[in-house]
Amino acid sequence: MSGYNSSLLRLLDERGYIHQATDADALDALAAKQVVTAYIGFDATAPSLHVGSLVQIMMLRRLQQAGHRPLVLMGGGTTKVGDPSGKDESRKLLTDDDINANIAGIRKVFERFLTFGDGPSDALLLNNAEWLDQLNYVALLRDVGRHFTINRMLTFDSVKLRLDREQPLTFLEFNYMILQAYDFLELARRSDCRLQMGGSDQWGNIVNGIELNRRMDATEVYGLTTPLITTADGGKMGKTSQGAVWLNADQLSPYDYWQFWRNTQDADVGRFLKLFTDLDLTEIARLEALAGSDINQSKIRLATEATALLHGRDSAEAAERTAAETFSGGGTGEDLPSLSTGAGMSVLTALTGLGFCASNGEAKRKIAEGAVRLDDVVVSDPALVVTEGKLSLGKKKHGLLTK
Repeated sequence: MSGYNSSLLRLLDERGYIHQATDADALDALAAKQVVTAYIGFDATAPSLHVGSLVQIMMLRRLQQAGHRPLVLMGGGTTKVGDPSGKDESRKLLTDDDINANIAGIRKVFERFLTFGDGPSDALLLNNAEWLDQLNYVALLRDVGRHFTINRMLTFDSVKLRLDREQPLTFLEFNYMILQAYDFLELARRSDCRLQMGGSDQWGNIVNGIELNRRMDATEVYGLTTPLITTADGGKMGKTSQGAVWLNADQLSPYDYWQFWRNTQDADVGRFLKLFTDLDLTEIARLEALAGSDINQSKIRLATEATALLHGRDSAEAAERTAAETFSGGGTGEDLPSLSTGAGMSVLTALTGLGFCASNGEAKRKIAEGAVRLDDVVVSDPALVVTEGKLSLGKKKHGLLTK
């Protein structure tokens, strides 16, 4: 059993979200006596977040489930700078229009996981451009910059990584940690925010914000990070050979999202059920105990529950049915990705058009390996023209070709 008194930290601890906390006892006491407002920041570098951000989204959901108030902070301002944490190189700068379009796309995902409104534990979505865009540079240097030493800033992993590899770290990016610390100060002042949460790579940035609050306003605030979510084989969660696992349906279909979870390694099933579904711990323990081929039942349950949270129960169950029909051999499955071939197209174009292969060269290699099938018949000719049917790559990728 967890040693915490508050329902918030008990919930986070029992489900595996806690890696580090700045003053766990004081935070536990605060959460036991009042509603705590907490935030996580998300930069708007793409029109969708990917599954690597999901543990943070779920942590905000857990916060709300425990009766506390989540703030989703969109980095409309910090996205213009770029967070160097965990990055080998500078990312490209986006325009204001790009950033605003990305925020609009990302917001849809949060509306699936959180309840927004005006109630005491209702979520708010804020944009740090609201205050960062208004900052006077000289005033920022004088009022905030004096609390940061270059000596200490050079010790942060985000800085050391670039310097050790002799890769450029721009002065723009070097300022990121100051701006993120300032976000925490601003949220504490505006919304009585007392807790910043984030991934383990954000620990240094979070501590900076805590110290800035203490020095400028004498406010006690707290930090809490999640462990880096890796798979049983040591890989980074959500990184696949096919690229990022996006959360927006227009970038990754509910069926493909379901398949991502269905392909979870055996050793990860129990942990992922705790982190990424709302199933209770007793049911998770039962599913985790299944062995041999029965573990597939647990993976299907994980896939359906995780997909239901993001895309809705109907889409999740449709994906489960499609997979059952497809893998039983006879069915085509109405939820499979589809591609119109018009009067016909080469099988290479079909493989790339469905997203199964990144290039014609890769498609040719897969055909040479005997991994491509049309209506369950192996395709051996890369010049084959296809019109309709079920096109498959390996055992797990299937799509419908239509005229």
